[in-house]
Amino acid sequence: MEAKNTPRKKRVDRNHIIYELIVNGKNYIGVTAKTETTVQKSVKSRAAKHFYRAKTEGKDWLLCAELRKLNDKNEIEIKIHAVIRGKAEAHKTEVAIRRAVKPILNTDTRGD
Repeated sequence: MEAKNTPRKKRVDRNHIIYELIVNGKNYIGVTAKTETTVQKSVKSRAAKHFYRAKTEGKDWLLCAELRKLNDKNEIEIKIHAVIRGKAEAHKTEVAIRRAVKPILNTDTRGD
């Protein structure tokens, strides 16, 4: 008998975090999955990823341009807006928060 690998079903019930990054007084709203042990660590990790990509990739996004002005990723201020169970619901909530807050650094405004 031959062992057969069946594809693993992707999780849809993971917690997602809607966060706000404040860079040089300008804000950005984003959503990320809770991948670390705490919500704060997950968002801090995501902010570090934003910082790294801004420094190493030549993106001309508003967030990247502001992050390049910083000397250290610890200069990024982080606010947690919500923790939502499920990806689809988290993305809907993120759009609602983006509409309410009107962040300056978001360039992808799908749903707005």
